[in-house]
Amino acid sequence: MRYTEVMPAKTEMIHARIDPKLKKRTEAIFSKIGLSTTDAIRLFLTQVELHKGLPFPVYTPNQETVDAMREANEGKGLKEYRSFRELRDRA
Repeated sequence: MRYTEVMPAKTEMIHARIDPKLKKRTEAIFSKIGLSTTDAIRLFLTQVELHKGLPFPVYTPNQETVDAMREANEGKGLKEYRSFRELRDRA
């Protein structure tokens, strides 16, 4: 199979605004598995086409989950330990 049979002759550009920290973290993950960000986007879009929708379930969290995430982000209800040994001994 020749390259021209695999990749279409014409391509389209996609421009998206992404949080710089998210971009950096995801690029590090893609790099570990041998993908560029462009490869990962192409893979995602191919999977959307194959599944005729998102290739993973998307859920809206219920209020209990939202409250738990907010508490975790704010550090509410977290116990503090002076050392790992103290944590281990109290568990």
